[in-house]
Amino acid sequence: MAAIKPKAVVGKKAPDFTLPAMGGREVRLSDYSGRKVVIFFYPKDLTPACTQQSCDFRDAYAEFGKHNTVVIGISNDPAERHEKFAAKYELPFELLADTEHKVCELYGVWQLKKLYGREYMGLVRSTFLIDEKGKLVREWRNLRVKGHVQDVLDAVQAK
Repeated sequence: MAAIKPKAVVGKKAPDFTLPAMGGREVRLSDYSGRKVVIFFYPKDLTPACTQQSCDFRDAYAEFGKHNTVVIGISNDPAERHEKFAAKYELPFELLADTEHKVCELYGVWQLKKLYGREYMGLVRSTFLIDEKGKLVREWRNLRVKGHVQDVLDAVQAK
């Protein structure tokens, strides 16, 4: 499978999108114009690393809010699974369902992965920071969970 060229490029306007959210609603990135937006893409609800990452964002959520910043999580899981995940871990931010990985492709996080010698397409853990004017200002790709949320918070505070 050929890699898909992402449309999300640092220094350019972030690609807008609309995705299903919890509670049967839809969320559009442009709904947050005038605020900074942190989008974190994660592979799967209720798995250890994804749970840790989501809980780290939860624990720093108030601090992000002090800096006019919205946090949004996106995975390929359906909205119903997101609702269970958010309820179990008391996640205060939106979790969006990209079940057809269209937004993942826009942001270049739907990639060829390898596990135990098997190759497959999957979501690569990544985070993006978008400024108040909708410009993509930072990206963290293929990241490690430990210490990551603090790195993102530091970037938000510096902007």
